[in-house]
Amino acid sequence: MINQIKKIVKKPKSLLFIDYGNYRSTIFLSGTGRSGTTWLQESINYDNSFRIMFEPFHSKKISQMQGWNYRQYLREDNNEKIFLKTARNVLNGNIRHSWIDKFNKKLIVKKRIVKDIRTNLILKWIKYNFPEIPIILLIRHPCAVANSKIKLGWETHLDNFLEQNKLMADFLNPFKCEIKNAKKIFDKHIYLWCIENYIPLKQFKKGEILVIFYENICVNPQKEMECIMSFLGRNIIANKSLNYYKPSKLSRNDSAVITGKNLIESWREDITNSEIKRAIKILKIFNLDKIYDDSNMPLINRQEALNIYS
Repeated sequence: MINQIKKIVKKPKSLLFIDYGNYRSTIFLSGTGRSGTTWLQESINYDNSFRIMFEPFHSKKISQMQGWNYRQYLREDNNEKIFLKTARNVLNGNIRHSWIDKFNKKLIVKKRIVKDIRTNLILKWIKYNFPEIPIILLIRHPCAVANSKIKLGWETHLDNFLEQNKLMADFLNPFKCEIKNAKKIFDKHIYLWCIENYIPLKQFKKGEILVIFYENICVNPQKEMECIMSFLGRNIIANKSLNYYKPSKLSRNDSAVITGKNLIESWREDITNSEIKRAIKILKIFNLDKIYDDSNMPLINRQEALNIYS
């Protein structure tokens, strides 16, 4: 007993919690990397009501995810145990890990927010197998996303998509040559953005998930947060002053929210006009130029986002 107590005490504080909920008390927040998902997660959890589960589907960090691709695609009716078992453990909160729980501050857990940036291609599968879970898809201008990733030296892992035969057959074969022929790192990141947003927008219908644009949160945070909270069945506490512009735990030191620059156009300082034109050309291949062009704001509202392929 003494040894067990010592083991518990030695654990990081973020791992010292009791989680007795189930997946029906889980919120799923997904988006391509550097789109503001950590920022939004923290805003939703402003009152520490939730256990924060940070990127639990990261197959290179979490041993339980062995057998998963780094950017896994799953058809909605896939019932392989390797996927269902691990996903059920995550969504039920039956997993704890220093990576997953590094931002958690909740001790007695009834509800949880799963935030992940490598799950856009399994969202339909999650909705099919765990239909009660509300899913939020956060989208940000591809040039802003690409700029932030390049500054951090992130890879695109496009080969991981091309190696998944079912993904290619279902969605990506028409774009295979263009993806393979991309040479410049900026272009590759734009292709990555397109793939990760094209598939869920193609799969879901209006009302099945909530699409939120990063730029709209920046311009009108109160309105957008009210929409999000309504979707989640939550109410923002009256007179509660929420600091929407507080940097997230993953903000770069030179990010706009820290330096005081404009949140939705600071990327223009680093991206050339030629790169912007190439980005829009790539977006057109996927018909995603209906959402973004060379301006700062999305061209459509959140209600229209799930109709662009209908």
